[in-house]
Amino acid sequence: MSTPEQISQTVNRYVELAANGGTDDILELYASDATVEDPVGGEVHIGRQAVRGFYAALEGLERSSEMLSLRALGHEAAFLWALTVKMGDGGMRIEIISVMTFDDDAKITSMKAYWTQDNVTQL
Repeated sequence: MSTPEQISQTVNRYVELAANGGTDDILELYASDATVEDPVGGEVHIGRQAVRGFYAALEGLERSSEMLSLRALGHEAAFLWALTVKMGDGGMRIEIISVMTFDDDAKITSMKAYWTQDNVTQL
């Protein structure tokens, strides 16, 4: 069974890789049958290939991230973090509340991201 400490390590690595990692690095954090819903209410990506397609959109973008608050309990974690994407002379910062569930190996089995345009700041 994964511990809150292991889950916290996975979440912190996820936030780090959202800024500095490639698609394959991020996928290593996920279970093979994981789901991603980002943002909640949008398309649900099911399985490794669909999740790969979702994260591939980040490749090649100048990004940074910041963990703002994290709670890990049982097989779940909820955290507030910010993703900043630079584009030319501008960019955007999105403050996101993400909720993840984990398997016994602290691999992500589901991720839901709660954010709307109200949580986006243009830079």
